[in-house]
Amino acid sequence: MKRKILSALLIFTVGFGLVLLTGCETKAQSGALVGGGIGALAGQAIGRDTTGTLIGAGVGTAAGYLLGNEQDKAQQRRQVQAAQNESNTVTVWITNSNGSEVPVRLVQEGPAYIGPRGERYPSMPTEAQLRQIYGF
Repeated sequence: MKRKILSALLIFTVGFGLVLLTGCETKAQSGALVGGGIGALAGQAIGRDTTGTLIGAGVGTAAGYLLGNEQDKAQQRRQVQAAQNESNTVTVWITNSNGSEVPVRLVQEGPAYIGPRGERYPSMPTEAQLRQIYGF
């Protein structure tokens, strides 16, 4: 009997969790939801009473939230870094001897510019300077 109840609870929790996950906007919310469900199941399996289930749900919710929140923070840091990199990037088009053009991305660091191969220019390099390295 207990096994049937636990199985039904597991199926309900997973199904309900999947429905709610579609409405979660952050990994912290999803983590809290999933962690709470898993914690409740683990608490019931270990304690075999309501107290164990509630403790498991609480611990699982907190742990899931903390893990998801760290993933959200890491994603936000990556987005900020990408935006900063884009705003510090300049693309210079080098015209080759056959008329084709090659893009050269330079990253500005203060007054200096750094080329794709790591070369450093004290100021914005001219097309002639870049053609020596990237043109033909």
